Amino acid sequence: MRRRIGNKINITINNLTVSYSDHGPDDAPVIIFIHGFPLNKSMWNIQVEALKENYRVIAYDIRGHGNSDPGIDEFFIELFVIDLLRLMEKLKIEKSILCGLSLGGYIALNAVLKHPDRFDGLILNDTQCIADTPEIKENRCNAIISIKEKGVEQYADEIIKKLFAQETFTKNKNVIDAVREMIISTPKQSLCNTLHALAERKETCDQLPEINIPVLIMVGQEDKITPIAAAQQMHEKILNSKLEIIQQAGHLSNLENLTAFNTHLVNFLETVGKRSFSLSDIDGN
Repeated sequence: MRRRIGNKINITINNLTVSYSDHGPDDAPVIIFIHGFPLNKSMWNIQVEALKENYRVIAYDIRGHGNSDPGIDEFFIELFVIDLLRLMEKLKIEKSILCGLSLGGYIALNAVLKHPDRFDGLILNDTQCIADTPEIKENRCNAIISIKEKGVEQYADEIIKKLFAQETFTKNKNVIDAVREMIISTPKQSLCNTLHALAERKETCDQLPEINIPVLIMVGQEDKITPIAAAQQMHEKILNSKLEIIQQAGHLSNLENLTAFNTHLVNFLETVGKRSFSLSDIDGN
């Protein structure tokens, strides 16, 4: 398949249409961005713009979000991983660097653990390795009931309260509005299906010492959903990891303090990207 470049490209994988963006040089190291819940690939627009001169940058909508079809299968983290691998195969990407936030971090982490030979680096943002506690599972079940009975807009207003640092509410209303729009544009059934997938996911903490690629972990200083302690737990278990705490940010650190986030991201990619270039150069010879 000939490569297409743009912001809203459709491709068929696993019997569903997936929407993705693809920018940057053909021969550059590849980085794939996976968005959080309940958002879409547009949450990475600023990072895509910052990187596309030196990297091939791909961001995609996971099934049921953004402009990607939901398909007919029950949502679960392992299925999202399969979709990712099929996307890479369809785009003829043998190896990439993964960057995921929250739910995207769960997908990225599981992909690296299950297919370590396919990835050169991993960036985990505002995510964790533990499974849901009974209390959080109950909260997700209540959220599903609320979405079905009261609609998506009320759910959006409730979850937004937890997503951001207090400073973001007072100084960055445009980000709040953009995120709210992403949430209310997500189909009701996709929200419910993904909440179920999140509640049923398995813990991966015990497997973290198996990771032997460079890992960057970033977390908002005021993240209430996946707090600093969760990031520190992963950092302690992953040998090749670096931990960065993003000041003046909550759960969506890439949107709330983009200067700090992008600085750490670029610094990490410069090291891993050079590693990726040298590997491809060897393969080419």
